[in-house]
Amino acid sequence: MKVRRLLALPLLAGLLTGCGIRATEVPTDFGAAPSRVRCSLTGPEISTQSSRGVPVRVFLLCGSSLVAVDRAVRVPDGTADTKRRVLVAQGLLDQLAETPAPAEKEAGYTTDVRGGMSVRGPEPEDPEDTLRLSTPPGDLTSYALAQIVCTFSDSAAAEGDGSVILGGPAADPLRRYECTDEVRSRPGTKEPPSSPLTDG
Repeated sequence: MKVRRLLALPLLAGLLTGCGIRATEVPTDFGAAPSRVRCSLTGPEISTQSSRGVPVRVFLLCGSSLVAVDRAVRVPDGTADTKRRVLVAQGLLDQLAETPAPAEKEAGYTTDVRGGMSVRGPEPEDPEDTLRLSTPPGDLTSYALAQIVCTFSDSAAAEGDGSVILGGPAADPLRRYECTDEVRSRPGTKEPPSSPLTDG
């Protein structure tokens, strides 16, 4: 009896080991296998988004990063530069707040910018490149702030050095924001670097 039990132990151990090896080859999550590359759009899908108006890029969320996609905003011909900056900024905000197109959603794109936000130019004592949002930047989620800062900094709404001066309504304090590689790669944990404007 004892001999049989001793002989059975190596056989049982071998069976268990074999099962363990086979189990590691089977996916352990219950989600469907990815059918396409995430954050990748084909040319025709992109062109439909930017067929009319001034070509711009907006940063949407995909996975844990910010990814630029092509869009267009309408700016009337002959618009003065100061007004043009505000019109471009408003157009960018509107594009960020829109629900991504079906092809973009399928590829994994989302946005954290909420609709109804507006932007206007500087108060009388603000620097001339100031953009004031209807929602104070400090009240935005880190994702939404990163989307807005990176989108503005990559557009005609930015200053020459790529930074952007943002504030909220009326007397809300102004800050100069920058979009960095770290912000683009980790918008949820890395807020855009900013510095206060103390002289206007």
